[in-house]
Amino acid sequence: MEYVNLGRSGLKISRLALGCMTFGSPSWAPWVLDEENSRPIIARALELGINFFDTADMYSLGASEEVLGRALADHPRHKLVLASKLYNPMSQDPNDRGLSRKHIFESVDGSLRRLGTDYIDLYQLHRFDYETPLEETLDALNDLVRVGKVRYLGASSMHAWQFMKALGLQRQHGWAQFISMQPHYNLIYREEEREMLPLCRSEGVGVIPWSPLARGVLAGKRGEDGKGSTRAQTDRTATALYEATKAQDDQVAAAVKAVAERHNCPMAQVAYAWVASRPGITAPIIGVSRLTQFDDAVAALSLKLTDQDIAELEAPYRPKPVAGHQ
Repeated sequence: MEYVNLGRSGLKISRLALGCMTFGSPSWAPWVLDEENSRPIIARALELGINFFDTADMYSLGASEEVLGRALADHPRHKLVLASKLYNPMSQDPNDRGLSRKHIFESVDGSLRRLGTDYIDLYQLHRFDYETPLEETLDALNDLVRVGKVRYLGASSMHAWQFMKALGLQRQHGWAQFISMQPHYNLIYREEEREMLPLCRSEGVGVIPWSPLARGVLAGKRGEDGKGSTRAQTDRTATALYEATKAQDDQVAAAVKAVAERHNCPMAQVAYAWVASRPGITAPIIGVSRLTQFDDAVAALSLKLTDQDIAELEAPYRPKPVAGHQ
């Protein structure tokens, strides 16, 4: 496994990050694995040299963090990069959500307790909070870094102007700065190429994209009936992101299939390889529910796509509405 710096920071992360939304409680979503079935996947990630684990407090309403924490309890803490996120509602309480100082302080303590650790390596804003002054959020995050509960700060899907405003305020006040951005980015959703990715390259921010396989669409998991896997049928986020553009997206998937056949490899390898090789991308976040899925992700790091491959993969794309920011 190769290790690279996350943005301009000194933090070294593996070239693949294991997304932990799949781990937790099946009662939260039918495609989520319980602890017994999650542990072998987490163990295999460690064997492969993956040191970067990305979760969030909202995943299975905290159960993902609990499963991850217990599974990694016997592994040397200094060898791990644990990332979590906050913003989404954790209960019906009006203050148990968002990015207020109150919620930030309570959320980090909850995540630390569930993960069974004294600090979080990368603490990320899951989304932008339109109801809380940005200065309040950034000041509170800075305090978490200064008291040692958090080592580094990151953010996830938002508009580029929002992210740049945050970076500017952090610099103006001498607050700890965001070192990473976690955007929605794959072959069938490339809108981040317009503003966010150039911004991150310019400002030295690491990029760790989510959904590199577009919830399995780019791995050929959407069947002829358009429904595909259990997750594809029950994941409301996947439906919101990709159902309206199915006809257009299927053209991209067909191009992925053609390139994969030329390289004699699965579609997932090609989709992963394309994302991992794009300018400024640090480490794609991979979702794994079966051990065999690691094979495609790891093999993708050594798959060399030609200029012809890339042109063929990108040709069917057409601009689409921003998706994933909310």
